[in-house]
Amino acid sequence: MRHTKVGLIDAVDGVATPGVTIVTPLFGTGVYLIGLNGEVLHQWATDLPPGNYARLLPNGNLFWSGETSEGPRPGGGKGGLIREIDWDGNILWEYKDDCQHHDFRRLKNGNTLYIGWERMPPETAHRVVGAEEGSEADGGVIWGDYLREVNPAGQTVWEWHMHSDLEIEQHPLHIMSTRKEFAHCNSCAELPDGNLLLSFRRISTLMIVEKSSKKVKWYKANNEWGQQHDAEMLPNGNILLFANGIHVPRGVFHSRVIELNTNSEKEVWSYQGSPTWSFFSPNISGAQRLGSGNTLICEGLNGRIFEVTPEGQIVWEYISPWFGNHHPTGPSNAVFRAYQYDVDSPEIAGRI
Repeated sequence: MRHTKVGLIDAVDGVATPGVTIVTPLFGTGVYLIGLNGEVLHQWATDLPPGNYARLLPNGNLFWSGETSEGPRPGGGKGGLIREIDWDGNILWEYKDDCQHHDFRRLKNGNTLYIGWERMPPETAHRVVGAEEGSEADGGVIWGDYLREVNPAGQTVWEWHMHSDLEIEQHPLHIMSTRKEFAHCNSCAELPDGNLLLSFRRISTLMIVEKSSKKVKWYKANNEWGQQHDAEMLPNGNILLFANGIHVPRGVFHSRVIELNTNSEKEVWSYQGSPTWSFFSPNISGAQRLGSGNTLICEGLNGRIFEVTPEGQIVWEYISPWFGNHHPTGPSNAVFRAYQYDVDSPEIAGRI
């Protein structure tokens, strides 16, 4: 969709949360820090398109992934190169794995965790259930997800593999998915206790994996989420997620942002558009609970970033003005995720 207006759409004085928002156009080679009034406060130029997004580290450096041309591509979200970049654009650290996709995190211990693709061994690939038979990748291959933790020297210190560490039969692929990959992990977040919260799109499932045992400590599957993205645990222990809303039998397509209580497994808060169809992104996207209690939402496919109050009032809205070529659909201003930082946060303070 081509927007008739881009940049700042609205900012409600005294209600919108003061802060700096990082925007990484999915089809470009720049990263931008945006102020409350839509002004560009700082930017980085990169030599590759993003491997989805960038965020700021507490030391103020940029943590960014780039999309490499090598490696497998069984689904969207290709990355391949992870970098830490200082405020002036100098590369301080990098790690390359052409199989890396979607998410990557700097852990509390200083190591880096990321998601990757690997061929599932035939003896475990045949255990994958669901989706359409014969829809595997070339040669009957099914690509599985792995998680890998590397230290600053680039050495692998921990791994988790879906094909060997998961009860595969318990997690059927959605009937509308293909069997090319199992199961399209799109976010990995470290929890306060060191365990990992994961989101899997093709099975509409969230999981908590215990780091020490590699066992699934908790999981919740719900096809009503419509192949969700960006699961994050809030300080209160609830989980915030972006429910994309595809392949669900509930009328007109629409997305929702949901806060889920992990004990009751009930929704305790949600946001949807009014009318419902006015807010929809079938892929990518995310949400962040701000310190003010408001929620920043990235409606990724449309490049729309907006803030809502707990009551659902939109108090800040911005549409990315950076368009790039997206074959075969044409120009796109898509944004995988966006994050906001307080002006006095460690990431920003004294730099702008």
